[in-house]
Amino acid sequence: MNQSLHDRDFLLWVEDTVARLKKRDFDNLDLEHLIEEVEGLGIAQRHELSSRLLILLEHLLKRMFVPSPNDYRGWEVTINNQRSSIDLLLEEVPSLKTLWPEIFEKAWTKALKKVSREYKQIAFPDRWLYAADIESILNIDFWEEQS
Repeated sequence: MNQSLHDRDFLLWVEDTVARLKKRDFDNLDLEHLIEEVEGLGIAQRHELSSRLLILLEHLLKRMFVPSPNDYRGWEVTINNQRSSIDLLLEEVPSLKTLWPEIFEKAWTKALKKVSREYKQIAFPDRWLYAADIESILNIDFWEEQS
């Protein structure tokens, strides 16, 4: 079987591709794999935002609705960590902000489903009851708003 360099040794393929790009040797680029990898980078960025937002929403829901004071600090630490990571990601990849509404809705649905399974005795709201814009999600301690 005649495998491409991309399939045999990915790191070597990356180094070779970078060298060819720097030399402007466009005729000898493995364009098929290069396009695939560049597309994958965008998908990875969206996935990172989705994953971090999912974790953030899960912990916000727990902190706001699960009466377990012994867990509050741990949930708040996770909330703060995810907020910081999302903020950094959005600074590095500002175009992700345009996808926020769509990603938020999907993450909300998954977070609600997960915490509802974990805490069957808790009646979580079926929709997000607060501001869902980036600034609010990254800065407001919603559990304090409830008091």
